[in-house]
Amino acid sequence: MKTYVPKPNDIERKWHVIDAEGQTLGRMSAQIARLLMGKDKAMFTNNIDTGDYVVVINAAKVRVTGKKAREKAYYRFSGYPGGIKSMTLSEMMKKYPERVIEHSVKGMLPGTALGRAMYKKLKVYAGSEHPHKAQMAGAKVSDKGRSESK
Repeated sequence: MKTYVPKPNDIERKWHVIDAEGQTLGRMSAQIARLLMGKDKAMFTNNIDTGDYVVVINAAKVRVTGKKAREKAYYRFSGYPGGIKSMTLSEMMKKYPERVIEHSVKGMLPGTALGRAMYKKLKVYAGSEHPHKAQMAGAKVSDKGRSESK
């Protein structure tokens, strides 16, 4: 018996809409990472990108537990001496709510060229409007936040 390896033409990519309102950041990010990698598909292969597109709406209304809003910090470094800058989660949610989810999901994807290709299929929006309505003609948002095809 031969091992089945999916070809690029065999991969059928769906579009999923996830409503982040009231959902916990980490649990939602893990679900998004699974969809981007394609782990929920029967043809999943770890060296081929078999994942779907994911659109996250209402990113500004995501929930975190405990003291994370005050204590979790995001760092960036310019490369110069003294060039490290930090921002807490609550500051990041006020200024760039999309980046919080993007950063969380990116950390759950592989750190290779394949992971970067998977990451490009993630679209995050702070509000409830998004420009991908044409791609989702046959999809609807379910009560769990995951889209289902008709």
